[in-house]
Amino acid sequence: MYSYKGLETKLKERGIGRSDLTKMLGISSRTIAKIAKGEKLSRTVMGKLAAFFACTPEDLVCERSNNPILQVLREEKRAKISGGLYHELQVLMTYNSNHIEGSRLTEDQTRLIFETNTLNVGDGVPVDDVLETVHHFRAIDYVIDCADETLSEEIIKKLHGILKHDTKDSTLEWFAVGDYKKRPNVVGGRETVKPKDVPQCMKNLLDDYNGKSEISVEDIIAFHAAFEMIHPFQDGNGRVGRLIALKECLRYNIVPFLIEDSKKAFYYRGLSEWDNEKGYLIDTCLDGQDTFRHLLKAFEIGQD
Repeated sequence: MYSYKGLETKLKERGIGRSDLTKMLGISSRTIAKIAKGEKLSRTVMGKLAAFFACTPEDLVCERSNNPILQVLREEKRAKISGGLYHELQVLMTYNSNHIEGSRLTEDQTRLIFETNTLNVGDGVPVDDVLETVHHFRAIDYVIDCADETLSEEIIKKLHGILKHDTKDSTLEWFAVGDYKKRPNVVGGRETVKPKDVPQCMKNLLDDYNGKSEISVEDIIAFHAAFEMIHPFQDGNGRVGRLIALKECLRYNIVPFLIEDSKKAFYYRGLSEWDNEKGYLIDTCLDGQDTFRHLLKAFEIGQD
């Protein structure tokens, strides 16, 4: 369900009604009915409304979710609330996910960037570490915004594009930011899927996953393992994979799992041993769920 309270406020300020929008903006009566029923509008219509009222689409509509975690994240993100669940998720997931991949920024430095948009880093910290920290904040925002949508190649590629744009990698002609890899890569000494086979493998993975009638946390973990084995991008696969897992947990009202850098060895073991022993990765991710539950408890947010 969608709440158009912001739109109603704008209409009242202008002294016009919903029906007036049909003539003023060429919006159909069917669309007006959708507003009244709290149904989702197309991006085109939302763009017209936002332009007319000189605001952002988020100022006009708020999506209501049956998932209390997602609802809190959306409300706090929109209101720019400091010190809440959204704030801590941004800092903790960004720090841990980037640190797993070798970022030199500390948790305190990550927090400073998020909270003040300023830097206080020592010598030797690569510019890309800072860029990818800021990009990861935006990627989490995107995950929160599109959490209810069916997982697709478009969403997955978008996440990669958000993370890697403007980095040093993006200056390499063959790197393909926001698209599948063009060169073979190896992870942990293991060959991954060849570039020419990635599109079909990703299609098969998504078709199988989206074709399930019900999704459990184990299904999301299995998708994550398969995604990392395909390793569809030249770089950034781990971070994209963990963002996908966050999105899907939010989509299916499952407590997300937050993989801490201190558990990196167990996490990597779980991925490398997935074909032989699935319990390693499942246990690590369930431990990550407990980490997230501590956050929920601190903010007194209902859990599954």
